[in-house]
Amino acid sequence: MARAGAPDAGPLRIVRVANFVTPESGGLRTALRELGRGYRAAGHEPVLVVPGERAGERETEQGRVVTLPGPVLPGTGGYRVLVDRRRVAAVLRRLAPDRLEVSDRTTLRWTGAWARQARIPAVMVSHETTDGVLGTWGLPPEAARRAADALNSRTARVYARVVCTTAWAEREFLRVGARNVVRAPLGVDLDARHPALRDAQVRGRHARVDEIVLVLCSRLSVEKRPGTALDALAALRGRGVPAVLVVAGDGPLRARLEQRARERRLPVTFLGHVPDPGGLAALQAAADVCLAPGPVETFGLAALEALACGTPVVVSASSALPEIVGGAGEVAADRGEAFAAAVMSLLARPEGQRRAAARARAECFGWDASVAAFLQAHDAPVRVSGGAADVPARAVG
Repeated sequence: MARAGAPDAGPLRIVRVANFVTPESGGLRTALRELGRGYRAAGHEPVLVVPGERAGERETEQGRVVTLPGPVLPGTGGYRVLVDRRRVAAVLRRLAPDRLEVSDRTTLRWTGAWARQARIPAVMVSHETTDGVLGTWGLPPEAARRAADALNSRTARVYARVVCTTAWAEREFLRVGARNVVRAPLGVDLDARHPALRDAQVRGRHARVDEIVLVLCSRLSVEKRPGTALDALAALRGRGVPAVLVVAGDGPLRARLEQRARERRLPVTFLGHVPDPGGLAALQAAADVCLAPGPVETFGLAALEALACGTPVVVSASSALPEIVGGAGEVAADRGEAFAAAVMSLLARPEGQRRAAARARAECFGWDASVAAFLQAHDAPVRVSGGAADVPARAVG
C-alpha cells in the first residue's frame, strides 16, 4: 500500500467519513456509493466510516463500510451523527489512511486538524452551502453570511483541498479568498436511468390519461422546501390545469405536508421512501415534469436522475441546479406561482423535443468523469497497476 505523497503513487487507502447518511436513500448516499465503486475500479481501497445504530463492519460493492454508533439528531427524521471524537479518531488511526475524504462541514470539521497533524492529505467535500443552510433555518442573511465566511475560512485552512461539485457551490469559498478549492461534479448512472423506462402502467397508477403528472423526489425537510411543490400544484389547479403530484421521499415535514394537501384538497400521493431504485426510476420516467424546489442544493442528484429518464425539471433559481439542467429545464423563483409558470413553459415544448433534450443534458454527467475528478483532487492515479482485489486489507480494530 502506497503512503501519502506523490501523485504517481500506487494503490491508496482512501478513508471517507460522512454524517447525515440515511440507511435507505438520499443523494449523499448515492454519491458515496458511486465514488466508492469508482475508487475500487481504479485500483484503490475505499473505506467508508458512517454512523449507525450499532458498531459493525462489512464488505460491499463500494469497499469496506465501517459503522460506529451515533445518536439520532432530533428533528431530522432519522439522521445519525458521529459525536464520539475519540472513537472516530481511534478508528482513523487503525485504518491508517493514505487519503482522507470528509463529507460533513459541521460536526466533522475537526478531522481536518487531525489529518494535518497525522500528515495525511485530506479533502472536505462541500455538499451544501453554509450560508444557505443557515438561512433556511431562519438566520438573517447578513448573520448567515458572516457565520458562513468564518466557518469556510477555517475549513479551507485546515484541509488540503475543498471539493465543490459546481461553480455555484464554489463561490462561497472564493468569496473568502480560498485558493485550495477544486471542482468535481457528481454524476448519474446512465444505464439505470433512461427514457425507455417510461411506462403507461406506472403512469396510470397515479393519474388519468388527460392529467399532468408532477413528481417530487426529495427528503421532506425544511432546507428542501417541499411545500413549494404543493404551492405549484395549487397554482396549476387554480389555472384549470389537471395536474397531480406524486411525492417520493420521507422526512420530518411529511405529516404537515399531508395535512396541507388534505386541507387544500390537492391531488397529492405521498409514497414515502421508495426502496426499489428501479421503481423510483420508472416513476421519474413516467412524469411529465419533475420539481426540484430546494434553494440550497449544490448539485441535485434527483434532478439529474430525472433528466436521464428523459423528464425535464423545474429548479430553484436560488440553487446550483440552473447550472446542472441548462436548457433541459426551467428556472423559477422560490414561489409556487413561479414554479407553476415554469411547468407550463416546459409543457409548451413538443414532448419529444423536451424529453430528448433532458436525456442529452444528463449524458454530460457520467460517473466516470466524476470519479476521475475526485481522484485528481486526492492526487491519486485514476488507474494503478493491479486491481482492487490486489489491494491488501488491514484490520479495522
